[in-house]
Amino acid sequence: MRRLLTVLAAGAPLAASVYLPTATAAGHDSSGPARAACVAPSLKAPAGAEVESVTAVRRPGGTVHGSGILGGTVTGVPAYCEVTVTLTHPGAHDRATVRTWLPEDGWNGRFQGLGGSAYAAGDNGVGLATAVKNGYAATTTDAGVGDVLDVGWGLRGDGRVNTALLTNFASRSQHEAAVLGKQAVAGAYGRRASFAYFNGCSTGGRQGHMEAQRHPDDYDGILANAPAVSWDEFEVATLWPQVVMNNERTYPSSCAFKAFTDAAVKACDPLDGVRDGLVNDAARCDFDPRRLIGTDVLCDGGKHTITAAEAAVVRKVWDGPRTPSGEKLWSGVPVGADLTGLARVTEPDAHGDVKGEPFPVPRFWVATWLEKQPSFDVATITYERFARLFRQSQAEYGKVIGTDDPDLSAFRKSGGKLLSWHGQADEYIPTQGTVDYRRQVERTMGGARRVDDFYRLFLAPGTVHCGLNRGRGTTDDLGALRAWVERGKAPAVLPATLVDARGRSVTRDLCGYPRVSRYRGHGDPADAASFRCERR
Repeated sequence: MRRLLTVLAAGAPLAASVYLPTATAAGHDSSGPARAACVAPSLKAPAGAEVESVTAVRRPGGTVHGSGILGGTVTGVPAYCEVTVTLTHPGAHDRATVRTWLPEDGWNGRFQGLGGSAYAAGDNGVGLATAVKNGYAATTTDAGVGDVLDVGWGLRGDGRVNTALLTNFASRSQHEAAVLGKQAVAGAYGRRASFAYFNGCSTGGRQGHMEAQRHPDDYDGILANAPAVSWDEFEVATLWPQVVMNNERTYPSSCAFKAFTDAAVKACDPLDGVRDGLVNDAARCDFDPRRLIGTDVLCDGGKHTITAAEAAVVRKVWDGPRTPSGEKLWSGVPVGADLTGLARVTEPDAHGDVKGEPFPVPRFWVATWLEKQPSFDVATITYERFARLFRQSQAEYGKVIGTDDPDLSAFRKSGGKLLSWHGQADEYIPTQGTVDYRRQVERTMGGARRVDDFYRLFLAPGTVHCGLNRGRGTTDDLGALRAWVERGKAPAVLPATLVDARGRSVTRDLCGYPRVSRYRGHGDPADAASFRCERR
């Protein structure tokens, strides 16, 4: 459970130090008023909603502790006003909460909306506190649902899907939070925010793309990393590693999985011109896991010989979901990613037996929204049933929560900018899904050069889900987005820190898709200046 919480916490926007902006992103605008008026503002409900209550409470700041199972702590938070709005939708029997935190002093004149993680629609307080600490007025919503692993709201008492709350979680509540949050800002400071930004990763990344697709006027700039777009497809697809192990009746240990990953990274690492443990173009890595059959590896102090059955499992997991007839359904776990993220197994029982331990997010999706039986055992899914579930999810939920509409013409017309990065070793959301979405946008909107005018994607070598530098690094992605929105300075690269094979922190310029980083042939491999971005 601790490992799971660490992963989910990495997906929370602005969590810990990963998303702390540099001075570039946090610089204050002297045009902002000196002090916020902490009184309950008069708010106009968004279309289709009714505001039930509005409160305003002054908070002293200091140390803020994140709520829920993710937790987290932010220190040095200045005093702020917390405006809380509850709203409902007539006939839906729902109640959503929107929270807006307004710096008492030093507002930088900007508004920031915050996304969620897993099944949480919004921030748990860590992102809000970080935003306020950096001068932003910030807003988030719970959409009337629950914490990151709470799916009790998914079904109504009669066993049918709670479509009202799913609509809230999928799209409605984030838009309403933007509308109400902006009104709260105007009421507190006496003027509107100069610029509005959205910030999210994972579920938050999906929400950012949803805003660009369905509500293009809500934000001037959207930062949407490792986005869970094509939710209806990838949530089923990421159960595939468990389906493979169960159907093949083979459960490799974490040590065996690591041996396959290490071998693939070693084989594909030189593709960028230098051996540093970072695979710069994971999609090009064609390492065949069968090459390890018969190889001995040390596991828990003993010797383990890689079997053909284990290699077959890894090959299917890397390849991705297919129908029994061989039709490709989705991309697999990226080569270089931790295979135990989605192909995790239990510890051996008293008889030495193990079984699959599926990641909760796709397990809950299949059990609750597809089977409508929260206790459904996903270990019973055959290859044939998996293909049917994939098609069922597409048919029932593609238009509700797919969030992969490639027509961003309204967002482009509004002048909005969308910036996204995705780790090439993402163990939970296959990177190729984001790449495929970008390609669809290009096909729909006139090619890569025209799309680059408003939407840029950066791929990060060796980077796990929502965490540069294996969860410990920094990148001024929000600062880059601000420079693009406010000064017209489009980011050609996204400077970042990564970790090489020796555990050293190295600098890299993340290249804008479709370019990839390549060593120049000379210079320190730990220095970004020794690399250049080239087209595939």
